Formats: sequence, structure tokens, C-alpha cells
Amino acid sequence: MADQQFCLRWNHHHTTLINVFESLLKDESLVDVTLYAEGRPVRAHKVVLSACSQYFRAIFSAHQENHPVIILKDVPFSELRALVDYMYIGEVNVCQDQLASLIKTAESLKIKGLADGSNRKPPSSPPPALPLQLPM
Repeated sequence: MADQQFCLRWNHHHTTLINVFESLLKDESLVDVTLYAEGRPVRAHKVVLSACSQYFRAIFSAHQENHPVIILKDVPFSELRALVDYMYIGEVNVCQDQLASLIKTAESLKIKGLADGSNRKPPSSPPPALPLQLPM
């Protein structure tokens, strides 16, 4: 007689992960990358950024540092903050007058859900970024 198999399912898996990621971001727990825009830091997790952005995935794949620092030139801090929040939570509120710029930056960073729309043209080039390793 064959062994019977059981399917074990965590009913609120997706919701729980979203809540945990949001908490980790808020508390800056277990962060392993620091992004800078306008001289201000946003600490985050490479795995979340990589899951949401081909741009970040390519950087982290090419540079295996334990805690890279990435400086995003010509990206306003408020946009970076909003986009990181979007990647963690799946939504973000933005004023209408800032929407076009935010979408342009999202396209440059190849952020899923904002940059992969069929009615948008692909970005010509990502914003200049410089991966650095800071001593910890």
C-alpha cells in the first residue's frame, strides 16, 4: 500500500510575509543593503529588492558584497523611499504632480508592477548607481 500524502497549507502565507517584510523594513532588522539618494540612506533587504527589480537583481548578482551601499544619483530621496515602500508593501500613495517622475524612476530601476506595463516604453538606461562596500 502506498503512503498517503497530505497537503499542508498556510492559509495566510502571503499576508504574513508581507506583514513580516514591512516590519523588518520599519525596524531595519536584518538589513543587508543601503541605498542612498540625496545623501540620505534607506536600509533594505537584497532579497526583497531583487524580487521586485531586475535592476537591483543584476547589481546584487554581479557584486557579492555582504552589505553593499548603492548611491542613486539624480533620484530624489522621496521617490526612493516611496519605491522601496512599494516593493515591500505592494502599494504606495503619491501626489499627482509627482507621479510621472516616480514612474520614470520605477522604469529606470525596472520595478515590477510599475515598469512592466504594456503601455509604457522600456527605459533607455537606468539611473547612474555606484555600488560601494563600506566597512561595517
